Amino acid sequence: MPLLRSKHTDVNDLPGGQGNIVEDESFATVSHKHLSNQQLRNNIGHATSTIRDKRSGVVAELDDWEELREAGSRAKNQVMANLPEYLEEFEANFTAAGGIIHWARDADEANAIVTELVEANAPVLETGRREVIKVKSMATQEIGLNEHLETQGIDAFETDLAELIVQLGDDKPSHILVPAIHRNRDEIRQIFMDKMPDAGELTNDPAVLAEAARRHLREKFLTTKVAVSGANFGIADTGTLGVVESEGNGRMCLTLPETLITVMGIEKLLPSFSDLEVFLQLLPRSSTGERMNPYTSFWTGKTPGDGPQNVHLVILDNGRTRALADEHGRTALNCIRCSACMNVCPVYERTGGHAYGSTYPGPIGAILSPLLTGVETEENGSLPYASSLCGACYDVCPVKINIPEILVHLRNEDVEANHSPVSSQLDTALTGASWMMGDGKRMAAAEKGLPLAHAVSGGKSMNSLPGIAGAWTSSRDIPGLPEKSFRQLWAEDEDRDEDRDENGEDET
Repeated sequence: MPLLRSKHTDVNDLPGGQGNIVEDESFATVSHKHLSNQQLRNNIGHATSTIRDKRSGVVAELDDWEELREAGSRAKNQVMANLPEYLEEFEANFTAAGGIIHWARDADEANAIVTELVEANAPVLETGRREVIKVKSMATQEIGLNEHLETQGIDAFETDLAELIVQLGDDKPSHILVPAIHRNRDEIRQIFMDKMPDAGELTNDPAVLAEAARRHLREKFLTTKVAVSGANFGIADTGTLGVVESEGNGRMCLTLPETLITVMGIEKLLPSFSDLEVFLQLLPRSSTGERMNPYTSFWTGKTPGDGPQNVHLVILDNGRTRALADEHGRTALNCIRCSACMNVCPVYERTGGHAYGSTYPGPIGAILSPLLTGVETEENGSLPYASSLCGACYDVCPVKINIPEILVHLRNEDVEANHSPVSSQLDTALTGASWMMGDGKRMAAAEKGLPLAHAVSGGKSMNSLPGIAGAWTSSRDIPGLPEKSFRQLWAEDEDRDEDRDENGEDET
């Protein structure tokens, strides 16, 4: 069993997650580098707008969409409120069906477990190395599994088309659903021609590129003995695992190898098989804008003579218990990785996923990464500021995660943990403002200084202020100060009205 504790445990007493969930530079710094990449902005803008339009169309078809969202939210909240019990129920049912469960506290333990299982089940090839094929998995990206396996003499081959593009391009994913969203057809064509020995001459036609990937992977599907997958769902009352995907590569990985190793975060559970009725409507519509996903695969342990006969599951904590202990942020664990929040986020659309430094970019990454690691880790405290707080992410989230509310909560944590001098300055400034604005006479007296301030500033906008105000003007301009306050203008207007009445003037 992982690190699960009472929901009243102090979050600071729990270890944070490891792996590819850390922002090395502050978001403000790294995002500026990506803002100048016009090709990246064009690629992402085109892709996200296309997905948004598709999603809007299929969601509008359902009269009960909001009821489905509410049902999904309730189911996930129920899991988080009773997670230890559901994990034990799942373990009993999965084990009874012939599967083997391994518990991993963090990325290091998970990587070590998978490595040991691969070494025990994958043969050494003539090259002196072992091979595994992989289904697209956020959890294995989070723990840096591919990089770890490579150091242990094991080559992991991504079989999802977008993940393959990222892998061959020595790149990093920049989107949860479409990892290569930052690449266009011409770039993909060049990557394939450079890195696929059997590719030959290619055009940039999507069908041609997909066929090249199919030929490249076919032999791996048919000969590799071990596959590694993630899981979209774990069903507590049956011990069933599920993967949904669009290309069929996942089905090949889940059925052809002799050994199947799945890595799943503790939060992926659903109480019962009947809950899939809700989630298999929410997920495809929110992610790909489809009414249903093309391939849905479920397996419960092993079946003699059918599919993999060595079935393992690594259940991963890696900071999730820490997030669960945060009563204001734990609903981030409800995320079903649909990426809808990213497709509507104006910040993500302009900076791209690499600016977040994590496997989880966009609005969900801005809250999930610091919840898993703590805002004190590297520059993860800067991620909650990667938002305009417009609320679009909350509006589209299929399980109703209130991302803006959690962002504000984490900003407060960051100030308290990492910016105590700023906090003192801010407290002083707010206390002074509260004293001044708390009395009309004091406020009026302060406003009498406006003409002088207007004259000194020349009425021009200000883009550089000292102290804590400098953090605001580093990326924003403050409009020029007016000569008169609204209260003064209002009073003058009332005086003019009185003069009209005294002179018998008709205002119309």
